Amino acid sequence: MDTEFYRIKRLPPYVIAEVNAMRAAARAEGKDIIDLGMGNPDLPPPQHVIDKLCEAAQKPDAHGYSQSKGIPGLRRAQAAYYQRRFGVDLDPETEVVVTLGSKEGLASLATAITAPGDTILAPNPSYPIHTFGFIIAGATIRAVPTTPDERYWDALDKAMRFTSPRPTVLVVNYPSNPTSEIVDLAFYARLVDWARENKVWVLSDLAYSELYYNGQPTPSILQVPGAKDVAVEFTSLSKTFSMAGWRIGFAVGNQTLIAALTRVKSYIDYGAFTPLQAAACAALNGPQDIVENNRLLYHKRRDVLVESFGRAGWDIPAPPASMFAWAPLPPALRHLGSMEFAKQLLTHAGVAVAPGVGYGEDGEGFVRIGLVENEQRLRQAARNVRRYLQSMGVNSSAA
Repeated sequence: MDTEFYRIKRLPPYVIAEVNAMRAAARAEGKDIIDLGMGNPDLPPPQHVIDKLCEAAQKPDAHGYSQSKGIPGLRRAQAAYYQRRFGVDLDPETEVVVTLGSKEGLASLATAITAPGDTILAPNPSYPIHTFGFIIAGATIRAVPTTPDERYWDALDKAMRFTSPRPTVLVVNYPSNPTSEIVDLAFYARLVDWARENKVWVLSDLAYSELYYNGQPTPSILQVPGAKDVAVEFTSLSKTFSMAGWRIGFAVGNQTLIAALTRVKSYIDYGAFTPLQAAACAALNGPQDIVENNRLLYHKRRDVLVESFGRAGWDIPAPPASMFAWAPLPPALRHLGSMEFAKQLLTHAGVAVAPGVGYGEDGEGFVRIGLVENEQRLRQAARNVRRYLQSMGVNSSAA
């Protein structure tokens, strides 16, 4: 019996899982671990959303199969969100589909539009599903940088000239996970022109659209005239409304891609539990103060992290967006590499972070730090880090 499964052979061991296993083992031993490794919000959803979930779940007819593409009211709510937030008109019937989180949506669309041997352009470093969703579907990945400068455009042009077969899809993710980089609308306008000229689909992951800290709202690629000819965009309620475990996301945009995703999903799932979708409607249609409150809270945590870790001897650039800091290893410890550094930080400081190499080879030399603990715990983490760095001979500023 063959146990060498084709797709499993294409998936390397999940690097970040090694640190996660160490964290779990340490906690099982009763150790206090400050977990900044996973992007798991520690905040609750709005109360009116929870109340709606409970109300909907009380209905006797709410417990059957739902709709794979999402209930009509939720698709309309997402279209209304795009109109008020971005000024983008969407047809809820043909340009919106509800997904089980943006991660499932990306993977299902990869399955829908990828043939074995296709070449896909994806950022490096990147969130793993941006590459492995297509690898599972049988594609080959050609990496492009995340930094949206001229080197990025050179990489795209070289990929089109020298890759065989020519790439068919480009994945973009701004604000970036893990690097927190952002782009403006002019970048997206240039990207739409490039995609149209090169006949490439663009998949935009906009999961962190509401977590921006420079006062300038994050744009959507669909704000560019004609973008729906070449692009779809994925969003999620996970971070905006602190609903990560609910697994409610969306794909919107190009009708051909949305139809392909909808068709594949019709074979795979019956959609999220209907009361969850009803509560998601309440999130999108109801009071939006949580969006601003969460943004301000993460902004404050960002400032506390940068300030306290800096005084501990670890200079971390302030991320302009997202719920992560992309932190270069302290220069004196770069020789350890991101994996070993993350292990030592967990073992000797009781602080869990995600090794950058888990997001691609260009992530080596960095770790991703989540803003998922309160300010007091972040300062405690900084004190622990300070002691560890001092033990390694790294000087810190006066606390």
